[in-house]
Amino acid sequence: MWGNPGGVDGGGGRRHGRRMTHADFASRLNRSPIAFDAAAGADVAGQFADLAPELRGLLAGTAGCSPYLRGLMGREAEWLRAALAGAPEGTLDAVFAPLAELPVDQLPTGLRQAKRRVALLTGLADLGGVWDLEAVTGALSRLADLAVDLCLKRLVAEEIRRGKLPGQRPEDAETAGGMVALAMGKGGAGELNYSSDIDLICLFDQERYGADWQEARTGFIRVTRKMASILSDITGEGYVFRTDLRLRPDASVTPVCISMAAAEAYYEAQGRTWERAAYIKARPAGGDLAAGARFLRALTPFVWRKHLDFAAIQDAHDMRLRIRDHRGLHGPVVIEGHNMKLGVGGIREIEFFTQTRQLIAGGRDPDLRDRTTVGGLAALAAKGWVPEPVTAELTDLYRAHREIEHRLQMVLDAQTHEMPVTPDGVARIAYFCGETDVARFRADLRDRLARTDRLAEGFFAPGAAEEGPELSDTARGIVDGWRAYPALRSERAVQIFKRLRPTLLKALQKAANPDEALLALDGFLKGLPAGVQLFSLFEANPVLIDLIVDIAGTTPALARYLSRNAGVLDAVIGGSFWAPWPGVAQLRAGLATALIDVPDYERKLDAARRWMKEWHFRVGVHHLRGLIDAFEAAKCYADLGEVMVAGLWPVVEAEFARRHGPAPGRGAVVLGMGSLGAGRLNAGSDLDLIVIYDAQGVEVSTGPKPLAARPYFARLTQAMVTALTAQMPEGRLYEVDMRLRPSGRQGPVATSIEGFRSYQMEEAWTWEHLALTRARVLAGDAGLAADVEAVRRAVLTAKAGGASVLADVAAMRGRLQAAKPAAGSWEAKNGAGRLMDIELLAQTAALRAADPARQVERQIHAGVKSGFLSLSDERILLDAYRVMWRLQAGARLLTDGTLELDRLGEGGRAFLVRETGAEDGAALTARLEAAAEAAAAVIAARLEGAGDAA
Repeated sequence: MWGNPGGVDGGGGRRHGRRMTHADFASRLNRSPIAFDAAAGADVAGQFADLAPELRGLLAGTAGCSPYLRGLMGREAEWLRAALAGAPEGTLDAVFAPLAELPVDQLPTGLRQAKRRVALLTGLADLGGVWDLEAVTGALSRLADLAVDLCLKRLVAEEIRRGKLPGQRPEDAETAGGMVALAMGKGGAGELNYSSDIDLICLFDQERYGADWQEARTGFIRVTRKMASILSDITGEGYVFRTDLRLRPDASVTPVCISMAAAEAYYEAQGRTWERAAYIKARPAGGDLAAGARFLRALTPFVWRKHLDFAAIQDAHDMRLRIRDHRGLHGPVVIEGHNMKLGVGGIREIEFFTQTRQLIAGGRDPDLRDRTTVGGLAALAAKGWVPEPVTAELTDLYRAHREIEHRLQMVLDAQTHEMPVTPDGVARIAYFCGETDVARFRADLRDRLARTDRLAEGFFAPGAAEEGPELSDTARGIVDGWRAYPALRSERAVQIFKRLRPTLLKALQKAANPDEALLALDGFLKGLPAGVQLFSLFEANPVLIDLIVDIAGTTPALARYLSRNAGVLDAVIGGSFWAPWPGVAQLRAGLATALIDVPDYERKLDAARRWMKEWHFRVGVHHLRGLIDAFEAAKCYADLGEVMVAGLWPVVEAEFARRHGPAPGRGAVVLGMGSLGAGRLNAGSDLDLIVIYDAQGVEVSTGPKPLAARPYFARLTQAMVTALTAQMPEGRLYEVDMRLRPSGRQGPVATSIEGFRSYQMEEAWTWEHLALTRARVLAGDAGLAADVEAVRRAVLTAKAGGASVLADVAAMRGRLQAAKPAAGSWEAKNGAGRLMDIELLAQTAALRAADPARQVERQIHAGVKSGFLSLSDERILLDAYRVMWRLQAGARLLTDGTLELDRLGEGGRAFLVRETGAEDGAALTARLEAAAEAAAAVIAARLEGAGDAA
């Protein structure tokens, strides 16, 4: 039973629709229809002159559009006055309450009266905006459930009284003697429309009757027919619900009620895709609800298959076309006579869109098994199967279509989905929707139908095969070779891929290097063991089609990875690929889990590479697809670098200790320097690291091959560098740069904490103090890490007021400008006013202020607080830094070389323009030049005269 009209419990356990308050009806009005028949509206306004003006206006507008509701107002006038005085939820409960006491002979009349009142109440609550769509459909569905349940129990009680159900006693009527009615379709989802049929499948528990089950079946057939008559027959009191029993198994030859065992056997042997889709919404609605739930659980393997069932897409598409063919619904949209349910861009398009995707993945993920359309879309979006914007648009379109459907049915209480066939009829529906500008109403409706059709048609039918672009001889040879690949050996795979191939090839021709991109796609296809399921997914899922095209046609590094690791698409298909970034803690746990059962050191390093590259690939794809921006990607890459250092350090330590014994003293810590220390990397970043140890006076390690402390930590550091950089079957993790250690290349690769403190205080150059502003401990003993951080802060404090700082920075800047000038109009890193220049000034600001901040933004702000920079300087520097970083991060994703505009390709240019927020390439060029010039002027002004000051 429904708990309230404002929510429907879907298969996934969510409830949809807003929670209703219990304010009175009038205070919740927020819209009203406009009387198309002004005289009829005025007549009703006169009849209800005693009501408040806003209620009288609602009744008049409604009566002027709906002869049916106008008639109900007259018939139920006194009840309606009382109903509108309070909250509609209480009124609804009051309508339902007495029904439970009705004997079987009074059910027809009692249910028909309830239907009239519920129809009037929900119609007015809908039209006045008092209830949302879920509340309206929930109230109607609640009435249907109650009517079906009462009929079954009363009629089964009669069969028991007459001795027609063997072995059953009067109390067994409370479970309807083991009979259940499954609500299907909109009834099962709690989404009944205003003048809905109810689709039922009536079943009984055969095991309850043993050898007498056939006699019991005869009784249940009588119950089903009598129930249908009570609900459907039109009398002077009206009707309750038209009842459709044709969704049962093999309806043309089976009786109206069959055993659960027979139904289960049918679905196991003969069930079709459309029947699987129907059972997404199935719900026990009346009778023995527990038996119905057991039956649906037994049917779970039929409905929700464990493998990703992309073949369901083609079946659903074929079904759509058959429906259109049968009803003659092809062709351009004409508002007059358009079918809002089955026609082009109609409600069924959205339902099929949702249900088919649920069928594809619901076997693996129970969270997708929501009975409701809106809830199903939300679940699919949450798991990455439908983009959020598509979900939002389809949800809005679904609600708008359902409102039009309800208005059509309210006019005469007809089970119709077709727009009126005359202009006046269309105008009536416009007025019913509160719109007197009929031309605008028609245009808005046409637009919504077109948008629905565009979204749904792109999913179900991406297009017939077409001729692809002209290919070079080399490219033609590659493409022709695809026929021999395992993925294209079945005829069905060939047919699907034939439709996909032109789109892929056209997109690849826009790449910076089409031949390289084609080779990447070729390698990907060659590695696939089979193609039907995956190609069906490509055809059905625009996100994945675009993903493959973007990767192969825009980003060579990601394309090369994908061509060697097609298995990563398992995560893409499963939906977890699109989940939000988990953060450092979860990543550390994930890496530990990935390594824990790997038996030896070399395999652990290879497993670490495989794990890291999947995450690195994911960050790149999310950035490329616009799911995250350059700054979010930078954080993700830095998190990943930190996790790899922190995760591998104990692995390396343990392997090293196996030969040379545990690390002397407190061991060592690994510091991330530069961009890693600041927590902001790009797709091509290397890792700047230094190692600091504290042997605490221990001179030699204890182990099979003891080492003195200094060589111990030097060789441990070298082992860590090798673990990160060595080429293995899964490639390398990172390039590592250790030039920021004390004394640079000439110094030892690991430094004691005493030596580090002494060097920084007494010998280090200003540039080394600047580098220290971004140092951050990533791995090692926590106590030693705290001591190293204390040294860092002490050095910054001691060196903040150095007289030569600005002069040193100015000289350093001059050398950098000479050695690394800007390499082009889209250069983001090198050159005056660009990234390195801004970062240099930011570090200078942090050093002068003795501020421990590591990120550029916070360092610049520290300069403002100390008076070194002005607020205007801060704005100019950060504006330039942000656009430069976005460009740099985007460029490193696209290429590991110099960014050459004429070789970048259309996709790459579009990506960079989007990432930086520019209108086009020319606008980006102008913005970069202006930002660099302004930032360079600020930097020069802050360093001007530094030499004289020294």
